[in-house]
Amino acid sequence: MTDPAAIARQFAFPGEILSVDEYGNGNVNDTYLVRVAGDQGTQDFILQRLSPAVFPKPEQIMHNLRVLDNHVRPKLLADPNQRWELPRIIPSRSGADYCRDANGAVWRAQTFIADTETFDTIASVAQAEEAGRALGFFHALIHDLPTHLLHDTLPGFHVTPGYLAAYEALTASPPRPDQSEQALFCQQFIAERKETAEVLEAARLRGELHSCPIHGDPKLANILFSRNTGQAISLIDLDTVKPGLLHYDIGDCLRSCCNAAGEDVPLSEVSFNLAYCAAILRGYLPQIAPFFSVADYRYIYDAVRLIAFELGLRFFNDHLAGDVYFRIRRPGQNLHRATVQFALCQSIEAQETEIKNIVRDCQKP
Repeated sequence: MTDPAAIARQFAFPGEILSVDEYGNGNVNDTYLVRVAGDQGTQDFILQRLSPAVFPKPEQIMHNLRVLDNHVRPKLLADPNQRWELPRIIPSRSGADYCRDANGAVWRAQTFIADTETFDTIASVAQAEEAGRALGFFHALIHDLPTHLLHDTLPGFHVTPGYLAAYEALTASPPRPDQSEQALFCQQFIAERKETAEVLEAARLRGELHSCPIHGDPKLANILFSRNTGQAISLIDLDTVKPGLLHYDIGDCLRSCCNAAGEDVPLSEVSFNLAYCAAILRGYLPQIAPFFSVADYRYIYDAVRLIAFELGLRFFNDHLAGDVYFRIRRPGQNLHRATVQFALCQSIEAQETEIKNIVRDCQKP
């Protein structure tokens, strides 16, 4: 087992390392909080081991982060009255943006954005609107970043037909066969909706939707809110920044934020909150209106429904595969996560008319 404290000493932190402790509850990377004593007092930094199982080419992630920083930093400096921060890369002592451990895994260090907090569930309509505004502001910052400069760090990520094909291959000979009631529910749910899996990709192929830079994982837990003002001031976990469809992002943000009970609750508590949906879109749509097309508006409902279905499918795939992608903290957690997302998808479907009306009402004339 690699010692994170030893890895931390390979980075050019501005002072003596006081402690290195596990931090957060992410499902993919190993994350640590590094406390440093320097000339400016005690400072905190984030140290992460990028999951080799999830990111087979982690150096591409670091390339994308550098490209992103180079593109966004001048814009942020030009408007000092707008508080928006992105984690900055701390170089290794060799000058590189990362280092490798004895097993070949890539580690990186970044600044810690202080006086902020994250949430697993939305606390209010005002907070939901802030979340939407944050995603819209981020999209506005990066929409003119040429996609050819970015690596596709996760080929097939958010391409729902690919997850469906993986599911069909898994069910032919699953490493972990499961005929439980929950698993049978998942199987039936997928079978009834598999024909809708291509809705966004088909629109892209028809030229209705267009590829552009996206965050890739703008769930609520990846939005930082100021402790002092409640304003959303950052999107973190930028490993999935890559070319994609804006609808992957807005669909995932709505899916995450509008499931007011959270993602690890009894199915009876799962529902899609229309008030939060309206607030998020009120915050989001004015930010991206200058480059949002009529077709972009039209596919918002399809996006939120599809992303909930897709995540449920991914959780169920991982359950059948033996929990090789998403971290679990108890047996059967990925199966339960799948049923929660499918229940959320059902709630979204039941409110299709209302969601489409919200999009129409928020749409700029």
